[in-house]
Amino acid sequence: MFVKGIMKPVHQSFTADVNTSLKDVLELLEQKDIEAVPVLEGNLFKGMISKEMIYESCYKKAGGQDTGTFLEETPAGEAAGYEDFCITNEEVFERTLPMFKGFAVLAVVDDHRVFQGLVTRYDVIEQFESAFGVKKQGIRIAFTSEESEGRIERLGDIIKNYHENVISLATFDETDKLARRIVLKIEENDNIEAFTKKLEKSGFRILSVKHV
Repeated sequence: MFVKGIMKPVHQSFTADVNTSLKDVLELLEQKDIEAVPVLEGNLFKGMISKEMIYESCYKKAGGQDTGTFLEETPAGEAAGYEDFCITNEEVFERTLPMFKGFAVLAVVDDHRVFQGLVTRYDVIEQFESAFGVKKQGIRIAFTSEESEGRIERLGDIIKNYHENVISLATFDETDKLARRIVLKIEENDNIEAFTKKLEKSGFRILSVKHV
């Protein structure tokens, strides 16, 4: 899945213009209960601005000036930062994960930094919920498999032979370890015990079986 498939388009995104006062930006953040917004010059992405950045700017730059006056007279462009805190709309959505450490929103741009929309932390969480089948009840089977060629194909054959309806499938430990953890979620049925025994006989070590 690509970023453009999960992003909020421009008309659904909250942003600030470079010339918008910090006072107005802060009011927007408070009213919409959000922590940060992209700062634009026309339709070009120039950086991010957050409540924390505004407060920090007041502390460092206001000097002897009245805080209210400083917020009214200082444009967002002067306090904006993180000019590289954006991702292109053609990137795969997994690339968004490392970037959510600083802000709960991420600007989406094209190759010319034209603002295309937003991806929020909530949007990404929803995608992972979908990938793990969180919203659908079933049987969650966690097991390990040694790193060997054809292990997924072998698992697929067992699933097919037992006519299991797969809700989700995820693997972990993409390292140089000799074993990989696999989490399989299937619809509940009467042959779970037989299915898990077959997995074990085929070299998969069962870690847990839960109804979730």
